[in-house]
Amino acid sequence: MTVMVAVAARPVSRGPAGRYLSPIGGRAAVPSLGRIERREDTVDVTMDFGGRAVLVTGGTKGIGFVIAEAFLAAGAEVVVCGRNEPETLPAAGGRTARFAAADIRDPGEAARLVEQAVDHLGRLDVLVNNAGGSPNSDAATVSPRFVERIVDLNLLAPFYVAQPANLAMREQETGGSIINIGSVSGVDPQPGTAAYSAAKAGLLVLTRALALEWSPKVRVNHITTGLIRTEAAASMYGEDGGAALSEVIPMRRMAVPRDVANACLFLASDLASYLTGADIPVHGGGEVPARYLVTRG
Repeated sequence: MTVMVAVAARPVSRGPAGRYLSPIGGRAAVPSLGRIERREDTVDVTMDFGGRAVLVTGGTKGIGFVIAEAFLAAGAEVVVCGRNEPETLPAAGGRTARFAAADIRDPGEAARLVEQAVDHLGRLDVLVNNAGGSPNSDAATVSPRFVERIVDLNLLAPFYVAQPANLAMREQETGGSIINIGSVSGVDPQPGTAAYSAAKAGLLVLTRALALEWSPKVRVNHITTGLIRTEAAASMYGEDGGAALSEVIPMRRMAVPRDVANACLFLASDLASYLTGADIPVHGGGEVPARYLVTRG
């Protein structure tokens, strides 16, 4: 994937072994996760993850499936996990993702998952903590067991996978990148999402805390997702599959999984080598305030 970016005419110098240095001569923190080639008044930014190993939790369907495909298309080798192996695995660029069965709510299984990924791929450069979700529930009547399982999946499981991933990444010269997929519910909760919203709010703060402890070798960042049009979720958004919701989103459309995948590629690349503890909101600008919509109508 190549993006043309206009820049001022400043030379970009090469360091030893083909690694790129910044225009002022500083070495990029995580080399070789994105190549920058100068050409007249533009820069070719190529997302090249060749030789890199990526683990995507929940990568067998939905958003995680597309994230896995994006990394495969960019040249990476990818492992995806889920509780059951799907009929079809993510594939792109002549490569197919490997599957590892795991219930990452169990710390032991999470650790084994990372071990399997390293065994399969020889290293681990990127972890995308994508697994999560929750059905709507009434906070007044929901069972303690339900709350426990939602917090386990959306907050504790990402931590359980990140711990062993950090141990593997920090032994590598190039370190690694951990990306946690959060939700706008963590900062702007909606009715019926109390447990989920609390867990996602915790994931955002966990991201910032881990970034403080694990940088500079391992960068930890967060993506806040908004309304995303997926096949599984379309029925939740009404008979039109969510078309009416576009009116309340400044970008005038719901996100698609590729929007989240693109943000993952950026955060894992050299282009984000100075970003850690950051949150990228992939929500199209959020939502137009209800009071505006009411008064305008």
